[in-house]
Amino acid sequence: MRTSVQKRKTKETDIAVSLSLDGGEVSISTGIGFFDHMLNAFAVHGGFGLTVEAVGDLTVDGHHTVEDVGIVLGKAFAEALGDKSGIARFGSFFVPMDEALAFASVDISGRPYLVFQAEFEQERVGEFDTCLTEEFLRAFAFNAGITLHTRIEYGKNAHHEIEGIFKAVAHAMRLAVMKTSAGILSTKGSL
Repeated sequence: MRTSVQKRKTKETDIAVSLSLDGGEVSISTGIGFFDHMLNAFAVHGGFGLTVEAVGDLTVDGHHTVEDVGIVLGKAFAEALGDKSGIARFGSFFVPMDEALAFASVDISGRPYLVFQAEFEQERVGEFDTCLTEEFLRAFAFNAGITLHTRIEYGKNAHHEIEGIFKAVAHAMRLAVMKTSAGILSTKGSL
């Protein structure tokens, strides 16, 4: 059915995620406005149904909330994909955002890995620390069991660069989870 509901509660965060790979409602609430904007863009551009309810220790900073949302969202993708049969497996995409150009490539391989090539001139966008972009993507990739490469080709505005990354990852994931007529796309016969 390509859906998953995941929850995670720690002393630092309380997170619930509902995911449908084939579309549906989108509702995001993390307490970090820019992060909500990025997750909303990820869902819309990926064509995913996604609800995220996250309460975190934002009096400390956004790190625990952002990383833990990545963990829970990654686990939701892993469960929704099941044995990964019948999917395209690979996806790559470029997204231009005004002066910035972002790229993402994904392999739903069962082998978690992240390559992140981006440096931001601004340390914050709203209440979001730009360094948390990499933390989110690492948590997401490792818990989804995917190999994810992202990079900023060029840009100056961190808002545009980060939004480009989230949209590029969304489109790459949309392509990779697309249903095909094939079984498991691997010479090994399993992922």
